[in-house]
Amino acid sequence: MKRYCIKCETGRVEFLDILYETDSGYMTRVVRVKDGYEKIIEEFMPHHLFDLCVKTGYLYETKEAASSVA
Repeated sequence: MKRYCIKCETGRVEFLDILYETDSGYMTRVVRVKDGYEKIIEEFMPHHLFDLCVKTGYLYETKEAASSVA
């Protein structure tokens, strides 16, 4: 499982984990942390949208293992 950081406002931490890949895209888990509150959303992301987010720098891969997220 790969983990990506999501570019966001100062004081906020957001990650996107790739859970699995299909022919048309990725099933993802988005983890948002702000002021000690954690929000987790699982949703589908098409390949073209994921590629665009990486190319524009909105998403960037981290070296941290995604398995550390509960």
